[in-house]
Amino acid sequence: MSLLLAALTPSAFGDLSKLRLPEGFSIRILTAEAPEARQMALSAEGTLFIGTRRQGDVYAIANALTARSPKVLTLASGLKLPNGVALDGIDLYVAEVNRVLRFPSIQAWVDADGKSRARYEVVTDQLPDKTHHGWKYVKFGPDGQLYVPVGAPCNICLSEDPRFAALLRMDPKTGGTTIYASGIRNTVGFAWHPATGELWFSDNGRDLMGDDVPPEEINVASRPGQHFGYPFLHGSDILDPRFGNNAPDLEFTSPRLQIQAHAAALGLDFHTHDQFPPRYRGALFIAEHGSWNRSAKVGYQVSVVTFEDGEPRYAPFITGWLEGERQWGRPVDVLAAPDGSLLVSDDQQGAIYQVTWNPSR
Repeated sequence: MSLLLAALTPSAFGDLSKLRLPEGFSIRILTAEAPEARQMALSAEGTLFIGTRRQGDVYAIANALTARSPKVLTLASGLKLPNGVALDGIDLYVAEVNRVLRFPSIQAWVDADGKSRARYEVVTDQLPDKTHHGWKYVKFGPDGQLYVPVGAPCNICLSEDPRFAALLRMDPKTGGTTIYASGIRNTVGFAWHPATGELWFSDNGRDLMGDDVPPEEINVASRPGQHFGYPFLHGSDILDPRFGNNAPDLEFTSPRLQIQAHAAALGLDFHTHDQFPPRYRGALFIAEHGSWNRSAKVGYQVSVVTFEDGEPRYAPFITGWLEGERQWGRPVDVLAAPDGSLLVSDDQQGAIYQVTWNPSR
């Protein structure tokens, strides 16, 4: 691992020279002016859209990858946990707790430098309105449908509304939903495998079972209708102390990969561009937001899953945001950009980082 410097004032931000990446990679800041930056979506025109959570804002950065001093525009304010952003052609979709909004022809607003008010339409306001795990990560699937998770409204419970602890598939024209997968406590990141088309997603394990149980999960949905265990089963074989003995007669799908408990695996994306070395082509990058209730902190990193003979191999990719028991950054989302770089959002610093491969440095 190499120690890489970024052009940023350490006293204003935390010392980016402390971030460690594999040899040949470098990292820089695209912007540090996006408070509580969460999910990202990049348009064909090069505009980066960014959701937030408690901040209630949605941002846009025109020419994010090429501008020397990118300007952060505020697209919307006062929304309810607008964590999720996704693009469908020229339209931007924003997911709040119980609503999904459509901002039609959003690039026109960006090209006008945000001087006119961005208008939106309500696709639906019929999603559950519980804020516990209510923030959403959304993406359009290969089928043209919008995938919208609804987290469990608790640490551990069994809800009467089957939409809780589930991943919904939404018709973006009507807002109508069907349940695509169940038994998912809280996913804040998913992506489709570039070769198999399978849906890979993170799932945060329950609290109050100890420092190392249960694991965070990376799951794979190969078809509609699968159940991933919550609240009955955690990881591959850990029965829940409250619900495990009353599990229904269902086939539960085991995780494809298990990560350290409480690391808070959130956003993820596959990297298919040839700008990175061959071993990283097709790799899965994961933002680990970091623990909040573990006796010794874990996470606060970006990890990578590479594939050798089809088998996943997990390893840290960017570390250094955690120094002892003090963290100065919290990765939330990762996005593989068309130019081959990797973007990382950080809600603690309100920053977007860009990772590139520079073997000559």
